[in-house]
Amino acid sequence: SLALAGVPIFAGFWSKDIILESAFAAHSGMGLYAFWAGIAAAVMTAFYSWRLLFLTFHGKTRADDHTFEGVHESPPIMIAPLLVLALGAIFSGYLAKEFFVGDGMGDFWGKSILMLGHIIEDAHHAPDWVAQLPTVMAAIGIAGAWIMYMLRPSWPGKLATAIRPVYRFVFSKWYFDELYDLMFVRPSFYLGRGLWKSGDGAVIDGVGPDGVAAAAVDIAKRAGRVQSGYLYHYAFAMLIGIVLFASWFLFGFFQ
Repeated sequence: SLALAGVPIFAGFWSKDIILESAFAAHSGMGLYAFWAGIAAAVMTAFYSWRLLFLTFHGKTRADDHTFEGVHESPPIMIAPLLVLALGAIFSGYLAKEFFVGDGMGDFWGKSILMLGHIIEDAHHAPDWVAQLPTVMAAIGIAGAWIMYMLRPSWPGKLATAIRPVYRFVFSKWYFDELYDLMFVRPSFYLGRGLWKSGDGAVIDGVGPDGVAAAAVDIAKRAGRVQSGYLYHYAFAMLIGIVLFASWFLFGFFQ
């Protein structure tokens, strides 16, 4: 959470710092927009990361007694990767900053990405308030999370009630799931169902396996009607067959 919030010395501080300073140093409308959007993101990131920390490790548990009885420490195979990530979050920014965005970045990155040296150079000479503002905003985000979820835990519910339309809109993820369902999922479902019914079912199965099977059943039923079970019917059919065969033979002989 300290690294996500961009607290100084942690890796998140160095990466966020150079991104925001480079955006400001671009001296363009888009650069300033990116800078202020990044400042807003810094506040929200600090807030939600520390909100998660406070709700997870502090305050009253939300788990029932049955669930809480099964809580246990993670095994070493899960703790080891977390330790590696923690060490990287603490030390990688400070130890590797010269390779990422310092004097050694040209050799480090090589031709993998395009490095605009003058932008990085201008970023290092940005005004002091540009470098200090992200840290101040991170502190505001952390303090806001502590106040709302530790000092005054009733405030989030009251705030959600006061701005219910906005809360519902954000809680529903801007209704992107519903929009995707309306624009992509349902049309794809109806298209697939139509192709299945009219294409696969009516044409492929109707003419292919199902059609052949239906024709075989129909022929068998028609042939079954001929089988009356009476011996004289069979004898009469044999007589007709013999007459037809003899007629064909005699006709061919005299020709």
